[in-house]
Amino acid sequence: MRGGRISRRALLTGGLAAAASLRPDLILAQSSPSRYDDDLLKAVTHHAEPLPPLEDEQAFGAMFDRFADAKVVLLGESTHGTSEFYRARSAITRRLIAHHGFTIVAVEADWPDAAHVDAYIRGRSRPLAPEKPFRRFPTWMWRNEEMRNLVNWLKVHNARATPSQQVGFYGLDLYSTAASMQAVMSYVAHTDIQAAADVRGHYACLAAYGNDLADYAADLIRPNFNSCEDEVASVLEILTARGQPPGNEPHFDALQNARVVVGSEGFYRAQVKGAESSWNLRDRHMFNTLLSLLEARGPSAKAVVWAHNSHVGNAAATGMRDRGETNIGELCRQHFGNTARLVGFGTDRGHVLAASRWGAAPEVKAVQPSLPGSHGALFRDAGPERFLLDLRAPDLKRVLHAKRPQRAIGVLYLPETERISHYFEASLPDQFDAFVFLEKTGPVTPVTDATGNLPDDHPFA
Repeated sequence: MRGGRISRRALLTGGLAAAASLRPDLILAQSSPSRYDDDLLKAVTHHAEPLPPLEDEQAFGAMFDRFADAKVVLLGESTHGTSEFYRARSAITRRLIAHHGFTIVAVEADWPDAAHVDAYIRGRSRPLAPEKPFRRFPTWMWRNEEMRNLVNWLKVHNARATPSQQVGFYGLDLYSTAASMQAVMSYVAHTDIQAAADVRGHYACLAAYGNDLADYAADLIRPNFNSCEDEVASVLEILTARGQPPGNEPHFDALQNARVVVGSEGFYRAQVKGAESSWNLRDRHMFNTLLSLLEARGPSAKAVVWAHNSHVGNAAATGMRDRGETNIGELCRQHFGNTARLVGFGTDRGHVLAASRWGAAPEVKAVQPSLPGSHGALFRDAGPERFLLDLRAPDLKRVLHAKRPQRAIGVLYLPETERISHYFEASLPDQFDAFVFLEKTGPVTPVTDATGNLPDDHPFA
């Protein structure tokens, strides 16, 4: 390991684990309400709209037609490893696509990995990088049977659609440094031989670290060490200066990969230097990627975003505001106003697929019942086992305005430290426009290498 002053484990635990939505710093305030009064319980019971079973996808998705006029619909999840959240978001997404003209699905995943899905569902050549997508921890977050069903549906839908109405599938995240550099170099090698040598030279600084930028972060604290910031920015300048016409998708893909490299380098530099919140840098990157997608797809484009509640809920309504943190949800509220709709998801108990530490094998873990006084406990007591709460109702906004504990499980779940590791405070109607509560939930089913019946060009094959 280069540098030697920061352990790789410390960087991954403190950086990537937090960015993957396990937030140990979101400690539950002791002043949080421990119970709720009858008026609150009655209001939630009155407004709780029972949801059809997930097996009835058409009926389930139709419950969200109220958001059909939005420019962006953000769909959250309170855990990364819950089957019902994927199935519910899939039903909503299919409805918005098939009946309301949405053409962008943007998810909390790496850009080059998602490009494999996009190529498959639109019948295009498979990208060269990465050779095997969705292999970075946590593999089960996107490489699961629930996503496989949506991907297959998108392919069938696109086969019947005109090119302009085909749905694209895109990754918003910034961790794919090596694969993104490879994609940029491959594009330039095929389009501008003279520029290719310059791009390779600029990327050599960061490419020396391979897939593990923890070593790069460790080097950043060494005296007189020169970062790769200017080098990776130079590649983005080269691509931007080429000024390709709108609709040139290979160039747009290369440009976005170059932005990922700039964002990734900046994320690790922020982890070490502390000059800017690495959380904010990551979420601003994801938001800016969303804006670029909407611009590239034209003025009539509409997008569905899938990410954790901690990303899609308005940060200003949570304890994140006290730490100066923002997220995609807050940025969308500021930019799009009421044409952005934020939908949160939660559960009370069941099982989840999660790990006990960063990089460890996933386990099916029992999700403990919600803490007393939390949103989960309130919803368990107030409504049916599946319901939608439209938080725009004035009387509901009033009684739910006070901040309450809300659970957030990322790719790690530590039930032995449930209260400290997985709860934060939020004012629900300020955080979301609507909330989906599914009382008891189960784990996602990973797609493994032994999974059969997949065509060779399938992104999970």
